Amino acid sequence: MENDETAAQAALRETLEEAGAAVELGEPFTLISVPRVNQVHLFYRARLSNLEFKAGEETLEIALMEEAAIPWKEIAFRTVGLTLKRWFEDRTRGTFAFHAQDILA
Repeated sequence: MENDETAAQAALRETLEEAGAAVELGEPFTLISVPRVNQVHLFYRARLSNLEFKAGEETLEIALMEEAAIPWKEIAFRTVGLTLKRWFEDRTRGTFAFHAQDILA
């Protein structure tokens, strides 16, 4: 987050910067604490406003894909992988919940 920025504003900005994607922000979905690096990662559910997106300056690759095609071992951030797994689990159940977790190791 930047100074004077809400969590929602930060999520919208980061999504645009990292994925070149405009989204309609939904509810907070995962909150993952990573104390060994003094970070807290907050992910929201969101809907793409359109299919125009591109990798940002700090992003190597971006794509839409089905669960079976996700290269799990290549995901750069563990928090992203955990969030995706929770999303697919919730989608299978037919209901989305809020998930909080700590990564201690």
